[in-house]
Amino acid sequence: MTPVIFWGATGQAKVLREALRSIDTELVALFDNRDIASPFSDVPIFHGEAGFSQWEVGYRKRDLVRACAAIGGALGHDRLARMHWFRDRGYAPLTVVHPHAFIAEDTSLGDGCQILAMSAVCAGTKLGEAVIVNTKASVDHDCIIGNGVHIAPGATLAGEVTVGEFAFVGTGAVVLPRIQIGTGAIIGAGAVVTRDVPDGETVLGNPARVLRKGQP
Repeated sequence: MTPVIFWGATGQAKVLREALRSIDTELVALFDNRDIASPFSDVPIFHGEAGFSQWEVGYRKRDLVRACAAIGGALGHDRLARMHWFRDRGYAPLTVVHPHAFIAEDTSLGDGCQILAMSAVCAGTKLGEAVIVNTKASVDHDCIIGNGVHIAPGATLAGEVTVGEFAFVGTGAVVLPRIQIGTGAIIGAGAVVTRDVPDGETVLGNPARVLRKGQP
């Protein structure tokens, strides 16, 4: 079995471990900056980079280990940075594809992507590094998804959508064809996006509109 380590020990770690159950892997350690308990009775947790160093000293098969940044939400910067941190220390990033996800043959997946249960990534789509396509999300043909993007559960991207780095598309959101979503933008849960979204903006509603300061 290939030994695997996760940085992150909450919900994303749980769904990632489930996705790995049918693959010849073994989760051997968890790491988290927070002082929390392991969600798995059979997997130890270590805290912070000091804890990581402690684990490295005691683990004998380090050259075989694959690493995954189990960091969800709108934290794409953190997820990508942690993946690179692992890589810099000689731990190859793990791309996770749930056995019940659909991936088109000509899809391009960057390192460290996480494609979860019942999701679909369709023909001609290109995903950058550390992208999450979460449970039941759908990314249709010829989309271009930047590094560190998170497509939340049940979200739908129609064909030829472009999503900039570190954007977050909320649960159940719908993005119409050929829309461009800017770097760091946030699409609220259930939003229907009918026009381009600028960098760094948050949009809500149907049709989606920019959230202005002072709005509830």
